[in-house]
Amino acid sequence: DLLPKDFLAHLSVERREQQWREQLCAENSTAFCFVAEDDSKQIVGFASGGAARSDREKFDGELYAIYLLEAYQRRGIGKELFEAVAARLKREGYRAMLLWVLEQNAARGFYERLGGKFLRAQPITIGETTLDELAYGWEWTT
Repeated sequence: DLLPKDFLAHLSVERREQQWREQLCAENSTAFCFVAEDDSKQIVGFASGGAARSDREKFDGELYAIYLLEAYQRRGIGKELFEAVAARLKREGYRAMLLWVLEQNAARGFYERLGGKFLRAQPITIGETTLDELAYGWEWTT
């Protein structure tokens, strides 16, 4: 219920697949993705990250997306995916990580429990609806 129904109705698997291919396979891409599988090797979640798309001065790395099927939430899998992205960014020399989350998204609490510090809010237009998006950040301690 976070996104407008008309926007969701026009989503296309083929279009999203193409976007993922472009993001992950482009020659100059910094993007990467981790997946979580269940015992039968079915993907139950993913997290992707790479170079920050904004605010590169201080927060040069970004967790682009993290998703876990509801049946697999609250098992520590989301935290493992989050930590995998953060560890990869650290290994690649990024100084800090940020992520963007819709203000109405209950996952905000998850990010706050993982130590995310609120940075700022900004409007985002999805379809024909404008929502507020919040940035959370993590700075590495060396």
